[in-house]
Amino acid sequence: MRRIEGGFEIPGVLWHRQPEGGALPLVLDSPHSGSLYPEDFFYCCPFPALRRAEDAYVDELFAAAPIHGASLIGALFPRSYIDPNRAADDLDPGLLTKPLPPWLVPRQVTRVGLVRRHAQPGIPIYDRKLRPDEVLARIEGYHTPYHRVLDQSCDELHHEFGAVWHLNCHSMPSRGNRREGVKGEHGDFVLGDRDGTTCDAGFTEFVARFLRGLGYDVRVNEGYKGVEIVRRQGRPAQNRHSLQIEVDRSLYMDQKTLERLPGFDRLSADLGRLVEAIARYIRAEL
Repeated sequence: MRRIEGGFEIPGVLWHRQPEGGALPLVLDSPHSGSLYPEDFFYCCPFPALRRAEDAYVDELFAAAPIHGASLIGALFPRSYIDPNRAADDLDPGLLTKPLPPWLVPRQVTRVGLVRRHAQPGIPIYDRKLRPDEVLARIEGYHTPYHRVLDQSCDELHHEFGAVWHLNCHSMPSRGNRREGVKGEHGDFVLGDRDGTTCDAGFTEFVARFLRGLGYDVRVNEGYKGVEIVRRQGRPAQNRHSLQIEVDRSLYMDQKTLERLPGFDRLSADLGRLVEAIARYIRAEL
């Protein structure tokens, strides 16, 4: 771990930016925006196809969060290497050369999983199976530290304030074409609280209402209900509220080249306004 301006970094794993000024019990994390590809990845697919799995620039879209009293965490490693938004046992045994140690038993059914097989449909990432020690090294070196820092950030704020709010920030691929005025199939934003189980319904509704007030099409639990991170962090009965937020990529970037579009600045400003509004909401709740 090393100090960086405004926070700290675990090289190659994550960065953590602390609040500027007075801290609020508000944590944002971007687990899929990492683009530092480890030397031991050994993928065989075209690099551009692999990069399309990234939630590119999501950490930058929410970069203003610390100004409003929030902590902000971002992964440096790519989700295609290991996905922090999947449980450690969410593994496909068919991807391994031999079974894992007895203490880590893969689930019988996995969809995408902790370590994915494909960069894009029909484009395999590997031309071989992975050794168990390779997967365990990724868990211990990347997945575990990411969750440790996120857990610690939320736990410390909950201990201090008696409550904590967490936004798990993502982007979703779109079949729409903004240049032709066509929205994606899930609108502009999808908020996921695992059908009301990871945060207070009033908080989900507040975020949805605010974004709709800015002119966005917002859906709730439609296609993206939230996965491992909000499941781990969200315990509303204990005043621990965790909400996943997905933003349509076509709002701010070219999905093939990953280049920013002119809409990037507007969206970034609007998300800064959202965090500012959430900060006011939290102050009223404390």
